[in-house]
Amino acid sequence: MGNAADTNTKTHPGTETKPETRTPSMFKVLLLNDDYTPMDFVVLVLTKFFRKSEVEATEIMLHVHHKGFGVAGIYPQEIAETKVFEVNSYSQKSQFPLKCIMEKE
Repeated sequence: MGNAADTNTKTHPGTETKPETRTPSMFKVLLLNDDYTPMDFVVLVLTKFFRKSEVEATEIMLHVHHKGFGVAGIYPQEIAETKVFEVNSYSQKSQFPLKCIMEKE
């Protein structure tokens, strides 16, 4: 004999609660202008670390040169932090003062 509770239990397909997913915060990775880093080095950094084409990298480099900063890319926090660390380490190792920072979008 079956339990009465078993026969009265009904399930409704599609009523399952789904966990709420949030889009991670995004961060702009910025290159800052200085008076010593050669333009060619900035283009190299943009192609090497941000996978920009020569044309894109040149446009960003000119923006950095004329406006004081330029957006190299927009990434989730951990990726942005890694990019900033890589660029700053590479610049220092190459003996250039180019600085890379991040800010929340």
